[in-house]
Amino acid sequence: MAKSSTFTFNDPDSYAAGFGRPRIDLTITGAGDFRARLSRLNLKHLEIYWLRENLPRIGYLSLPPGQVFLSFPVGGGRRSPVFAGFACQSGDIVLHSRGEHIHQRFGGNCQWGLVSLSPEHLENHAKALMGRPITAPHATRILRPVRAEAFRFKGIFRQACRLIDTGTKLIERPEVARALERELLYAIIHCLAAKEADDNPKTRHHHAAVMVRFEETLKKCIDQRVNLPALCAEIAVPERTLRMCCTELLGVSPMRYLLLQRLNKARSALRRADASTTSVTQIARNHQFVELGRFAVTYRTIFGETPSTTLERVPRPSTKSAEGA
Repeated sequence: MAKSSTFTFNDPDSYAAGFGRPRIDLTITGAGDFRARLSRLNLKHLEIYWLRENLPRIGYLSLPPGQVFLSFPVGGGRRSPVFAGFACQSGDIVLHSRGEHIHQRFGGNCQWGLVSLSPEHLENHAKALMGRPITAPHATRILRPVRAEAFRFKGIFRQACRLIDTGTKLIERPEVARALERELLYAIIHCLAAKEADDNPKTRHHHAAVMVRFEETLKKCIDQRVNLPALCAEIAVPERTLRMCCTELLGVSPMRYLLLQRLNKARSALRRADASTTSVTQIARNHQFVELGRFAVTYRTIFGETPSTTLERVPRPSTKSAEGA
């Protein structure tokens, strides 16, 4: 039986935790109160996510290896989203490699989709429909289906999203769920037969691999004092290469990204802390900010409020807005 649910979130950590098996680490890069909405539909062979966010951010998406995943922009933003360093158009689809780690970048209010299915289901249905199997690639492929196929796929995806968001009981009917899954799967297979949109996938794949090592290194040294030469030595790449990869995939320099990550972690700690027992100074120093005046100015520039304002806020719980069995 189909299962659907929709959650609303007011902080990035709760939103990231709501993904389940796919994991996403968010680094917010702009001011404002975070708001996000995650809708999910589980069919017999497909799992569908519809994501809506309101702030500019960098995301690091980690996918489990047992499923095939595809992601795509849905609309709602003024700037083109960047997946794996590639500025995606509205009809583009990213076919992920198994167990992939990939960076996304959004410049503000955005919507995007994520669909997963088993490799065997994709291969068998593609072979029956197209006469040849489609398998998960060894490296990310960014596909640009013909306009009609992309339009059909997005139309069926939006239909599924409406069924989730309206809380209708229609999706509980087995014949409706089967028909929706069949139509969506056929549309996916036709889109995945499209040609690649990126003219230089090998370079993009190499840069993405460098950035995976960069993320792993940052996790180890996020609470330590570190400089760019030390980071590059750990990753075993020249400074010029790391700068180029960060600019392409993240839109910022390596050290700026490290600063943004630390600021985001400090913000999370301030949101969770008890203002009666914890100080801004304590949290700042715990996150490697020794110059408190500079920390406060940078924090306010990025997030649009002072650290003390964040600390004194009363947390608002995230909510589940609808669920269907």
